[in-house]
Amino acid sequence: MTKIELFEELAQIDENGCSRWVSVDEFVGRYQGLQLLNGAGWSRDDGAFGKKYLIERDRSRTPGNKVDAIRTVGFNNGEYSRHIRPDIKKEICSRRCVVLGTSNPECDHKNGRKNEDRVMKNEDQKLSDFQPLSKPANDAKRQYCKECKRSGVRFDAKKLGYPMSYYKGGAIYNENDGCDGCYWYDPMEFKRHLEFRPDK
Repeated sequence: MTKIELFEELAQIDENGCSRWVSVDEFVGRYQGLQLLNGAGWSRDDGAFGKKYLIERDRSRTPGNKVDAIRTVGFNNGEYSRHIRPDIKKEICSRRCVVLGTSNPECDHKNGRKNEDRVMKNEDQKLSDFQPLSKPANDAKRQYCKECKRSGVRFDAKKLGYPMSYYKGGAIYNENDGCDGCYWYDPMEFKRHLEFRPDK
């Protein structure tokens, strides 16, 4: 069996191309060949696996940029891309992190769920769909987005000491508001709403 076939067996990918989260700790025994010894290895976006499936990776469990778990979220039919258009990425990465103010940020999708059709098509992407986040800030956001997807409860900015939880919508994630209104969706927009709070 190829490595892709082994992963398909282990992950139990369904007819829609979606799988459960598969921890790298499961890459043992029969599946030992799936271990990611050097980078993404067989699971690279630009390899055979990435050409077949849309892939999500979790890096929240261990320090650094090491992949902890992988899942597929559909078939790659050529219309969707996890990649950010080069001109947008260059501009965003020339700015400072909107949370920590540090230089050399990562280019972050504001929508942590990456479930907007337009934003996932390179030709339709806009600069305003992205923001500069330092690696520590982006790692934190990734962890909170993962928890939101798991529980359906959005991040409460009061945990960071802010006087309000959201600038739009409530605690429960819904498709109408999406991520908009959450601190991590757009920290700069969140802070602008603090300036105009009527109870100040």
